[in-house]
Amino acid sequence: MPDLRLGVLGYGLRGSIARTAHRPGAGARVTALADHDPRARAEAAPAFPGARISTHHRRVLDDPEVDAVLVLTPDHTHADLACQALKAGKPVFVEKPLAVDIESCDNVLRTARETGTRLYVGHNMRHMPVVRLMRDIVRRGEIGAVKTIWVRHFVGYGGDWYFKDWHAEQRCTNGLLLQKAAHDIDVLHWLADGYTKQVQALGDLMVYGDNPHRRAPGEPKTDDWYTKDGHWPPHSQRGLNPVIDVEDVSLVNMRLDNGVLAAYQQCHFTPDYWRNYTVIGDAGRLENFGDGPGGAVRVWNSRRSGYRAEPDAEYRVPTLEDNAGHGGADPLLIDEFVRFARDGGLTDTSPVAARMSVAAGVRATESLRTGGTPRAVPPLDPELAAYFERGQTG
Repeated sequence: MPDLRLGVLGYGLRGSIARTAHRPGAGARVTALADHDPRARAEAAPAFPGARISTHHRRVLDDPEVDAVLVLTPDHTHADLACQALKAGKPVFVEKPLAVDIESCDNVLRTARETGTRLYVGHNMRHMPVVRLMRDIVRRGEIGAVKTIWVRHFVGYGGDWYFKDWHAEQRCTNGLLLQKAAHDIDVLHWLADGYTKQVQALGDLMVYGDNPHRRAPGEPKTDDWYTKDGHWPPHSQRGLNPVIDVEDVSLVNMRLDNGVLAAYQQCHFTPDYWRNYTVIGDAGRLENFGDGPGGAVRVWNSRRSGYRAEPDAEYRVPTLEDNAGHGGADPLLIDEFVRFARDGGLTDTSPVAARMSVAAGVRATESLRTGGTPRAVPPLDPELAAYFERGQTG
């Protein structure tokens, strides 16, 4: 079978997805790419030999030698570009979040249905080994019926990754409860088998807002904008984005449509970088310790007790052969998209779930910016939801 010919829109931080997807002779290859930044285009040229590199997205969407499109641009552009790709008849991979507001999400889903073009949203954490492991434990019934989920997200590199470019601006992201938390809200919904219907949140810009070391408008990021071991403590960060108006701490309470209660916490100035999930059922609980290779998911379900460091069962987080991107999740994500773009069918990722994670994040952001007032999360039109649940057919 010939390679699926991919067009790429945007070659920034998530250009890694395009590099993962580029597998000449093994199923897919990048044949066209557009980015308005000359530095990005210069970096893309050697990564994809022979690909047509341009400045405008229409050159990719109108290219007859492009079979499917990857949208890897900043968040606030996702919805418009996705709709244009769908109308051009190109199956489209949209990096999460699907959009930065609920109405735009719904418009993308409606466009996919109206055009009959296949839509895929890049929620790669559904392929992460630690998430699959927790999902399997829940499905086996080891903790009984899920009743509550607590998620703590320690974002140790928050100052590097989210406060030195467009991620720090509301106009581009709305807030980090979309850009960053969309992952975890989606996983939380998947583990609970339900969607958020009510949220209440608090948050603030506690550290990076006081840092005066900003770049001038239009000035590019410094070459050392990210280092794995440096830039600690957080106040030592330099070259921050000229505009910073998103929160660096957020606390969210959620009530799901199946009665599950959940909580999500995010902090961008911790010394460590990982996610901790606690899932409590009516017959036990699980918790992950580490979220990558070498980590474990532990289960307590045999009896009541005081503090017990030793669990009743422990499962090691698998190490995938290809450990590139999110613990090996990104190659699996691309495998699923390539198969879906060619053949259709059901996928582990879900455009409906992607919309619902954005909807919860939007309403939570509104809540934290209005003093913590509770907000209702609007459900998706049932007929539209049914279309995607059928695998985008009929």
